[in-house]
Amino acid sequence: MQASPRLVAVHEPATADAVVVVLHGGASRGDQVVVSPTQLSVVRMVPTARAVAAVSRRLAVYRLLNTYRGWDATHTPVDDADRAVDRVRERYADAPVGLVGHSLGGRAALEAGDHPAVRSVVALNPWVYATDDADLSGRRVLFVHGQRDRVASPQRAEQVARRIGARADVGFVRVPEGKHAMLAHGRFFDRAAAQFSAAVLLDDPSLARGPVAEVLAGEAWVTA
Repeated sequence: MQASPRLVAVHEPATADAVVVVLHGGASRGDQVVVSPTQLSVVRMVPTARAVAAVSRRLAVYRLLNTYRGWDATHTPVDDADRAVDRVRERYADAPVGLVGHSLGGRAALEAGDHPAVRSVVALNPWVYATDDADLSGRRVLFVHGQRDRVASPQRAEQVARRIGARADVGFVRVPEGKHAMLAHGRFFDRAAAQFSAAVLLDDPSLARGPVAEVLAGEAWVTA
């Protein structure tokens, strides 16, 4: 049977004002290794998705399980994210879509953010190349990056954020003691993703607090 991406419903109302798709990370473990729902990078995004669902019941929320682990050269997580957005739009035809991704999922969210249905992008500790770029004009974008991340460079993420910010509304929240896996500061990362997504997609800034509220108010670079 051919491998394919899978959507896992976290909150699936009959009607929704917006939809959020949560993207996992995960390094490659060889050529075209199929994603397992029990791998740590996938499980880590469960509380993130639940936080998004909890901030507003007006949101439909899904987790995406990619076709393969890592960034396969012939079928990338961006392909899976694009397909996921198309699928959720089949059910919620006019609802704007937000993407939330961690690590490689953060990179995928940024690159898939140019889908016409996407209105918000959250990249949590995104693993990016310094030369990455995306035209996210008309979207609102949030980077949240731990400054003690030794897997995904926060400096590279800032370079990419500034480049994307030339054409889009981009905010960057630095988490001074945050590390790549988002364990010690997991609740902050999850709340930031949830509040930003809900506030932008539902056009309700009152849903955001703290650093996220500062970003939405126009502060581009914020320290948590």
